[in-house]
Amino acid sequence: MADRALRGMGLGAKSFEDEEGIEFAPRQVLGFDCPGGHHFDITFSIEAELPTEWDCPRCGRTAFRTDGVMTDNRDAKPPRTHWDMLRERRDIPELEELLRERLEIVRMSVHY
Repeated sequence: MADRALRGMGLGAKSFEDEEGIEFAPRQVLGFDCPGGHHFDITFSIEAELPTEWDCPRCGRTAFRTDGVMTDNRDAKPPRTHWDMLRERRDIPELEELLRERLEIVRMSVHY
């Protein structure tokens, strides 16, 4: 079996296409510094929304942009809780009535 093995280049290992005539999308390089003293650069598309932080590939800590741009948290909406969503559907008197009904069902099931 080994004497019939194909020799040479593995299938899919290399592309025979060259980069001649290919116009790459415009890019920008953004630098990051982590608290561990590591610096690294990440390449982004010109159209990409640029992050203010990135995980350091060497130590995993959060690295921040070298140009000093920080996250603006003022526009962030607080997350909606289950209570907020419930209050959108029901008012307090209606919730009190539902609670009374459920408590009555629980009390009746305890007696049996």
